[in-house]
Amino acid sequence: MSKTSTLQLRLVEAFKRMPSLRRFIGSRLVYTPLLAIVIFLVVMAIILGVLQVQERQQHEGSLFRELSLVKQRIQLRFINNSETLQSFSRDLAQTENNRAARDKILSQVQSFVLGNPEILQLIWLNDSEWRQWMVPPPSRNTEWFDTVPQANEIDRELKRAIFLSRETNRPAYSQVISLNVAKDDPVMAERQSIFWEVITIFKDGEAKGALAVLYSTQGILQYIIPPELKSQHRYSLIGRDNRVLAISSDRDTPTRSLSNETSLDFGALGPNITLRVDTYPPPTDLTFRMLLGVVIGLSAFVVWSLWSVLKQMQVRQLTEANLRTESSFRRVLEDSMPVGIRAHDLDKRITYVNRSFSEMTGWAQEELLGLTPPFPFWPAELHEQLMQKMSGALDGNLKSGIEGTIMRKDGSRISTRTFIAPLIDDKGQQSGWVTSVIDISEPKRIREELSATQERFVTVLEGLDAAVSVVSIETGELLFANRYYRERFGDTAKGHIDLAGHEMDPSSIFHFEGDNVDALAGLPAMALNQTTEIDSEEIQLRGDTTHWYEVRRRYISWVDGHLAQLLIATDITLRKTTEDLARQQEERMQFTSRLTTMGEMASSLAHELNQPLSAISNYCMGIAKRLSGTNNPLSSELLPALQKASDQAHRAGTIIQRIRGFVKRSEPQSKPSNIADIVADSVGLVEFEANRHRLKIVSEVAGNLPAVELDPVLIQQVLVNLLKNSLDSLREVYPLSSRWSAPPVRITADLETSTFPSMLRIQVTDAGAGIAESVISRMFEPFFSTKEDGMGMGLNICRSIIESHHGRLWAKNHTDTEHTRLVGCTFTILLPLESGHISKSSIGNTDESKQSTENSTS
Repeated sequence: MSKTSTLQLRLVEAFKRMPSLRRFIGSRLVYTPLLAIVIFLVVMAIILGVLQVQERQQHEGSLFRELSLVKQRIQLRFINNSETLQSFSRDLAQTENNRAARDKILSQVQSFVLGNPEILQLIWLNDSEWRQWMVPPPSRNTEWFDTVPQANEIDRELKRAIFLSRETNRPAYSQVISLNVAKDDPVMAERQSIFWEVITIFKDGEAKGALAVLYSTQGILQYIIPPELKSQHRYSLIGRDNRVLAISSDRDTPTRSLSNETSLDFGALGPNITLRVDTYPPPTDLTFRMLLGVVIGLSAFVVWSLWSVLKQMQVRQLTEANLRTESSFRRVLEDSMPVGIRAHDLDKRITYVNRSFSEMTGWAQEELLGLTPPFPFWPAELHEQLMQKMSGALDGNLKSGIEGTIMRKDGSRISTRTFIAPLIDDKGQQSGWVTSVIDISEPKRIREELSATQERFVTVLEGLDAAVSVVSIETGELLFANRYYRERFGDTAKGHIDLAGHEMDPSSIFHFEGDNVDALAGLPAMALNQTTEIDSEEIQLRGDTTHWYEVRRRYISWVDGHLAQLLIATDITLRKTTEDLARQQEERMQFTSRLTTMGEMASSLAHELNQPLSAISNYCMGIAKRLSGTNNPLSSELLPALQKASDQAHRAGTIIQRIRGFVKRSEPQSKPSNIADIVADSVGLVEFEANRHRLKIVSEVAGNLPAVELDPVLIQQVLVNLLKNSLDSLREVYPLSSRWSAPPVRITADLETSTFPSMLRIQVTDAGAGIAESVISRMFEPFFSTKEDGMGMGLNICRSIIESHHGRLWAKNHTDTEHTRLVGCTFTILLPLESGHISKSSIGNTDESKQSTENSTS
């Protein structure tokens, strides 16, 4: 290590030994930012206060200017109105005798009133104070001031203003008159506060009348003040006793709103009215508020950060104390454990070793620090090998450790196993590696001896072609199993117990309680006392119908002294299968002999019956011919009967001829055939039996079916067999007394266009009892039959015939969804329209490969 690193370590250790100095410095460092925060908050508060005062002063100055502007507009309006009215009064005095000129002046007066909406009424009074003319003209709506409860007060104030105007020869005003009007009437609300202005009409120094104008205080605010000013402030007219005469808006103003007021100067003869202005809540100053929010947020964040630093310092002090305790504990633990530990930096240089590693190698700690590979405790001839292992472990390729050899300082050697893990610092970065070394010299020697013995034992048992297993009698645990057993029965004792016939099942043996009961009760005494091997027995496991085993077993004492059972099971399935095949072949030969005899008998019977039937037909035809030439009255009754008898005899001969051709043995002959004729012949062969049992057969053949290349005799054989099976199914469901209501057996022929290319489809459907699920999977197997007198060859031969035509045959049940029961079955045949050569070898084939359950597909 360098001198600089050593000096830094000494400074750190010295600093760690002065906790009081560190706490003092830490506390001073904490108070400094706290003082800075307090100063910052005070300065910001002063700045914000000054800005607030300046903003208020600006608002007050702006409010005063706007108030002065409004006052000037109102006073200017009244001065202009007074001058205009004085001009009208002079013109009226000069046109007293000129009616046309007077009417023109009155028209101008009317336009003047209409152009000043704050004027509610203008009246022209003569020298006797009688009303000469009014604008608006006299009506019920314009004489409202004569009908209100305060009409006398209005008239009194008008006369007072007239008197003042005559005496002073100037425009005079009355005092403001407040009327009690309905708030919901907008017209009368405008007339709530009114006052008069009177202009005396003089002619030659003598009063000839007066012009009286009635003003509305609400109209003054509404029509004289600009809307943009009223939207920013609320204006009010205040009378005597601070009574509100008119207000520009009903909006409330804030408690601390700015306000100002001034007197409206109408002269010495004017009303005592004060104009007041109040500010609405100013629009939100986003900049100021954002600045204030940012300052407050930053201050709060700094305070929270300071508090967090204080908490972190407390946690850090506590962590340092715990770290010192932990370091002391770890140091003692590392020095006391028998595992050697050393640390490496990223250059593989040793930076730390514990006492156990020094004792293991014989080298002192000071001698090992700073060394790089190859290390002196590595044997010289293993340097390259150990370097490769170490590099692979450092790269993370070896997860189970490095097994190697350490050469002690005295020259002796020990076997070790080294485990390497990355050393991560407090920043989460790797700063090196930590290795732990374990002395495995003695365990390695014992393991090698046991491994050799175990290898010999396992090699023999694993090579056997028989399942060998040992199961504990007390716990039922599988103590040993060779490869053959594991492949067949898995890693549990269930296969052993099943092969033993549950003879030593712990659940059935150890169910007694008490000391006076034999612990081995339930086990066969002869098996426990035997000295020779028990005779073998052949066993087929429950649920496994494909394998047979020859089982030998005996009880042995296991390595721990407890009783166990040894079992050896040899698979004899091939031998059993061979025996079964030989027995089945013998049974098939017997059935074939019976079938041959039955065919010969059927052919002889058809030949013998054909001649009597031909004679009966001939006799009937001869008698009918003899009777047709006579005038015997019975001829008309006998001839139809004889004709029917002849037809029935001919029909019986046709049926026997078909039976003869059906049972006649011949080679398969493929030729273009009409499927309609084959269906008709098949129905004819079975129809006699159907009529005998009071059942019906219905055939439906689609029109324009193409001729199909097939053997008609073989296909007819299949259809006859399927039709007879359907009739038998109906006979089981419907007794003889109710067969009149039984649905007929249907045989249909059409094209199956859902496949490509299209195929010929023949279906035989009945409404019988259906086929049970346990039967439908095996009904095409040879020699399988559900009938007591059946031989089990019919459906197997049918499927062989259809497959020889490259077609398919299957069955599908019909289910009543409402009652969840079987209501019949449909056999479906698919034949290619362009068939190839018929395979003779496949007809009647009963090999196991033909036992696939195509019947279950739909």
